[in-house]
Amino acid sequence: MTRGGFTRLPGGSVVVALSLPRPGHGPLCEPYGGGCRIRVLVHAVNRQRALTRLRNLGLRAVYLRGNTAPPTPDEITAVLHHPDGLVWREAPDDDTESWHPIRALLRQEAARTAAAGTPTGG
Repeated sequence: MTRGGFTRLPGGSVVVALSLPRPGHGPLCEPYGGGCRIRVLVHAVNRQRALTRLRNLGLRAVYLRGNTAPPTPDEITAVLHHPDGLVWREAPDDDTESWHPIRALLRQEAARTAAAGTPTGG
């Protein structure tokens, strides 16, 4: 199940935090377990815009129901200081791992897809 939440900032914008299954890991990961999950942070004008940004990047089944895991102050600082306002990290509970731009996740996915589609030998 997707755990997530949001925080409304004093300027009226929001920071949405979601814990999602990592794209491209398919059946090897438990969809509702703790394996292969990423924590995604989005800064946007409102919650709907934040979810739309993720859906436009290919994360289609992203929903925010409730506010069970809102972003921490450190997470809010990380996403506000990133120029894109959209970051992720592999281990949601590991504070030692740095945040990555969403392009890094999408690049890994594209490389994995391209490697699977290229014929070997011949």
